[in-house]
Amino acid sequence: MIASLPMYDWPHCRAQNDALWAHLATALRQAGFDAPKRLSRPRDLHSHWKRPGLLLSQTCAMPFRLRLWRHVQVIGALDHGLAGCAPGQYRSALVVRKNDPRDSFSGFHGARAAVNARNSQSGYAALLRAAELARIKLGAFQLTGAHAASIRAVATGDAEIAAIDAVSWRMAQDVMGECRNLRLLAMTEPTPALPLICAKGADRDALAAVMVAAFSALPDALKERLKIAGFVARNSEDYTISPW
Repeated sequence: MIASLPMYDWPHCRAQNDALWAHLATALRQAGFDAPKRLSRPRDLHSHWKRPGLLLSQTCAMPFRLRLWRHVQVIGALDHGLAGCAPGQYRSALVVRKNDPRDSFSGFHGARAAVNARNSQSGYAALLRAAELARIKLGAFQLTGAHAASIRAVATGDAEIAAIDAVSWRMAQDVMGECRNLRLLAMTEPTPALPLICAKGADRDALAAVMVAAFSALPDALKERLKIAGFVARNSEDYTISPW
């Protein structure tokens, strides 16, 4: 069996993610699951997610909706206690340079946007939805490969705006000096948070029950460091249809 928690595995909190997995793995073993001793940190996440031995991982809603739903099941989502979001939801922060005089998203028609990936719910789909609601069309997109890189692109002037997963934005403010040169312009609409997933043949209901109990017993220090408030059971249908 294999497991991973890749979506918020920032370098500064990898030790805490390992501690989180130790906590979850103990609970899983007590429930009869063959939980691996250590987390996997694969480079090719899409191949990793499709492996039949996947006990637990976390993906993005957009890749799940586009193709992963054929290979995995949704167990639930983490609750991050985000303002303006129901438990188990998240949203994106639209960030711009602190000295940018524009005070609303409608002023960014034709702007250069930094995007972590075109299959990202928080960095791309949420940005396009916000532009649609503001009745503007963004200009060129700079693909950065990661939310942290998008933050740097805006801070250095390579891009004018970026949509950053609100949890990643909170983590970035802990460790990235570039955030001091940025400000929050607006927040996007809430959507279901990043899904925790398992292989298609796994006992999804039993896994969800273990996660509910394990996250309820998670030490406060880990919750604070990893920006976790709890766990919400969800199913695949929550993610197979676009939230918009």
